[in-house]
Amino acid sequence: MNIRIATITLVTLVTIGSSGCALSKESRYLANITQLTSQDMGLFNAGEAYFSPDAKTIIFQGTPIGQSEYQIYTLDLQTRKLSMVSTGKGACTCAFFNPNGKKIIFASSHLDPNVDQPKQTNQEEGYKWDFNKHMDVFEADPTGSNLRRITREPGYDAECAYSPDGQRIVFTSQRDGDLELYVMDADGANQHRLTFTPGYDGGPFFSPDSQHIIYRADHRDDGLMNLQLRIMNADGTNDRAITDNPVFNWCPYWYPTGKSLIFTQADHMAYAHGGKTNYDLYMTTPEGESFIRITDNPEFDGLPVFSPDGTKLLWTSKRDGMDQPQLFIADFAIPKEFTNAK
Repeated sequence: MNIRIATITLVTLVTIGSSGCALSKESRYLANITQLTSQDMGLFNAGEAYFSPDAKTIIFQGTPIGQSEYQIYTLDLQTRKLSMVSTGKGACTCAFFNPNGKKIIFASSHLDPNVDQPKQTNQEEGYKWDFNKHMDVFEADPTGSNLRRITREPGYDAECAYSPDGQRIVFTSQRDGDLELYVMDADGANQHRLTFTPGYDGGPFFSPDSQHIIYRADHRDDGLMNLQLRIMNADGTNDRAITDNPVFNWCPYWYPTGKSLIFTQADHMAYAHGGKTNYDLYMTTPEGESFIRITDNPEFDGLPVFSPDGTKLLWTSKRDGMDQPQLFIADFAIPKEFTNAK
């Protein structure tokens, strides 16, 4: 199974949820929008970034100009020093800081025995993610040194994130034939499966209190890949839907209070029927009770995350007419609908 996202242009919003989807101007929530990465830095594209615990550094995936696969980088937000922390070989994704700030994790296929063979890519095809069977989860120092492999099962292991105490890692694996969620100790011990429903399960994150996990899933088996957001207890019990709609819901991430979350939404059916589609950021509660639109730029906005104190939003965008996505940051003001969320 591949996740394939069409080239992004303009969209008409699809209303969802029993309470409707409140249209908004992004200036209500975002101020001082700043582009962080660019092709001038040697990055053909960049995306999926996360803050360090002290919010002074971000870690993300980017494609070096002239290459075809993502590598993992860190960027000092004050000095703007860019550093590659992966090996430079294979494909990489899903980097994340340990909450203690002393370690990072990311997924990489650099141990693929055919890693040095050139790959053909079609930049006009849009975003496409293959579930590389050589992808494993690795731990390293924030500089990339002391690299250590922590998953070894055959098949794709990626989409990984630490628990708030740094003791556990939740991740996606295809080791049992289906793309399911697993959890393990931070050193790779005690790996066990959390989800058992046929279909893709991925992009998991522990809640700030470590009691729940949110993720994205495709359980409909209708070929449309309209992912939905789901939540479950951290042990895999009480798995339930946050969204249940005819559109694409992707990349949920917790607001630091744990009372709301941000995610990406798009209407793929518009594109399938000859129209135009777009990706924007929305917020909702873990119960899916309210839906507030955060961005309204006519180009791609996705993969949003908050700073540890919730005052900054970091996301991937193609705004300002760029042909490839790059990273943006802004001051964030939480919608009033979520300030008193239960």
